[in-house]
Amino acid sequence: MTADSPIFHTDRRIRLGIWGLGRGMSFYRTCAMLNFDVVAGCDYNAHMRERFLRDVPGAVAYADADEFLAGDFDAVLLATFCPAHAGDAMKCLAASKHVLSEVTAFHTLAEGVALVEAVERSGLVYNLAENYPFIAALDWLRRKWAEGLFGELQYAEFEYVHEIRSLGYTYIDGVPVQPGNTVHNWRSWMHFHYYCTHSLGPIMVITGERPTRVVSLPAFHQLPGYLDARGMGMGSIAPALINMSNGAVVRNLMGATTNDTHVQRIWGTKGSAEVNVGKWLQLRLGGSGSSPKLEVKPSWDALGEQAAQTGHGGGDFWVLYYFARQILTGEPAPFDVYAASDVTIPGILALRSATEGGKPFDVPDFRDPAQRDAHRHDDWAQTPYDVTAVFPPDADIAITGAFSATMANLIRCSLTYRAYADWTRVVDNMTDPERVLAMLENLQAMLPELRETYAAARRIIDAYPASDGAKVLRQMLDDVGDEARVMAPGFADELDAEAAALRERVAALTAANQPA
Repeated sequence: MTADSPIFHTDRRIRLGIWGLGRGMSFYRTCAMLNFDVVAGCDYNAHMRERFLRDVPGAVAYADADEFLAGDFDAVLLATFCPAHAGDAMKCLAASKHVLSEVTAFHTLAEGVALVEAVERSGLVYNLAENYPFIAALDWLRRKWAEGLFGELQYAEFEYVHEIRSLGYTYIDGVPVQPGNTVHNWRSWMHFHYYCTHSLGPIMVITGERPTRVVSLPAFHQLPGYLDARGMGMGSIAPALINMSNGAVVRNLMGATTNDTHVQRIWGTKGSAEVNVGKWLQLRLGGSGSSPKLEVKPSWDALGEQAAQTGHGGGDFWVLYYFARQILTGEPAPFDVYAASDVTIPGILALRSATEGGKPFDVPDFRDPAQRDAHRHDDWAQTPYDVTAVFPPDADIAITGAFSATMANLIRCSLTYRAYADWTRVVDNMTDPERVLAMLENLQAMLPELRETYAAARRIIDAYPASDGAKVLRQMLDDVGDEARVMAPGFADELDAEAAALRERVAALTAANQPA
C-alpha cells in the first residue's frame, strides 16, 4: 500500500460531529485520511467554538447539545467531561449516531449496564477511544504475544503516573477555567483510580486477557495544590492489583507524584518485555530470569507510517481507524462496548476497594445479562466536589474571579522556584551541573512575574482565609514556593550573588569531570 493510496477502498464518507472541542480537536487532522468529514462541533465554551470554526471552515458550531445532535451527520467523537461520558453517549445513540467515546466509558456500574444495553438496542457502533495500546512498541508486543513468543501472561506492571495539577484550574488548552472563582469540572477532584484505562488497556490488548478481580489499599498523601486533602482526588497515588482471566496478576498504577512515569513491564512464562522512557523496547527471551536482556526496535504494522504522524504515538490514528473500519465494513474494533466495560470497571472497583480498607471485588463481565442484572442499580461513586464552592457564596467576584488564573500561574511559577532551590542542594553530585545554572537564569527572568503572582495569591488568601481556594493557594506558597524568601526585599540581589557563585562552581565541577 503506498502512502497516497486510500486506506479504505471506498469513496463512502462518514460525516462526523465532535462533542467536546478541547481534547476532541486533537483528532481533527487525522480524520480526513480515514474517510471522516468533520461537519459539526459542540462545546459550551465560546473560545473553543471560535477556534473550531477557524480550524474547520464550513463546519457548524453549537453551544447546545440537543441542537448539535439534531444535525445531519453519522457519528460523534465524544470528548465531553469524563463523568458524563455514559449519559452523553446514550444521547448520541438515541439520536442515531455512532459513538467514539473518550475514556472512560462510564462512572458507575449502573451507568455501564445502561450503556451496554443502549448499544445493543441501537445496532450502532460504539467504540472507546483507548489509544495507549496502539503505540508502536505495544502493538508490536501484541503481535509477538499472539505468536506465542512470550508464553502465558504471568505478571505485569503498567503505569500512567501523570502530575496534572494545573489542569484542575485550566481547560485542556491552558485557558483558565471560567468563571474564575470555580475549578475544572472533574480534573479538580476525580480520583485517579477512575482513569485506569491507559495502563490497563494495553495489557488487555497485548495478551487478550480481561480483568476478573481487583483490590487496592488506601493512600492518604497527596501533592500540594490539589483541592481534596484526604487523598481522594487527582493528587494522590492510585495502585491496584488485578487478577486477569488466565490467573495472572497485574499491578496497575495511576496517580500524581513527583515522578511522572509510563514504565510498562510484562512477564510471560517464556519471555518478558519492558518499555521505559528514553529507551527502545527491551526484551528478555530464552525462558530464564538470567537470559540476555536486549533492546529491539519495534516495527509498525501496516499503516504505521500514517499513524506515526498523529497524536499519542500513533494511538489517535488507530482508534479512529478502527472506528471507521467498523462503520464501513462491520469488522469489530478492539474496544467495543464490552471491552470498554472491562477496562473501565476495575478503576471504579479499585477506588471502592481502597475506601473499604482493601476489600477485593470481582469484575463483572457485562457480556452476560445475568451479571449485568446484579449491577443494574449499583450507583456507587466518589462524591463529586462542588466546583462552584471554592469560595463562600457571598464572596466578592472582583477578588475571587482571579483565582483560576492565579492558581495556574502560581503552579508554574512556584515550581520553577522549587526546581532551582532543590537542585542546588545536590549540584556537587550532578553529572550535568550546568542544568542548575539554566534553572537559576530561568528563575531570574521570571522573578517579576513570580512575585506579582505571589502577591495576587496572597490578596485572595487574605480576603477569604478559610476557603478551599485559600487552602490550595497557601499550600503552593508555603510548601512549594517559599513565599517569605521570594518576597523579601533582597531576594533579587541574593539570586545575583548565587548566580555568580554558581557559575564559578559549575566551571570548577565541569573542569574536574573532564578526562585527563
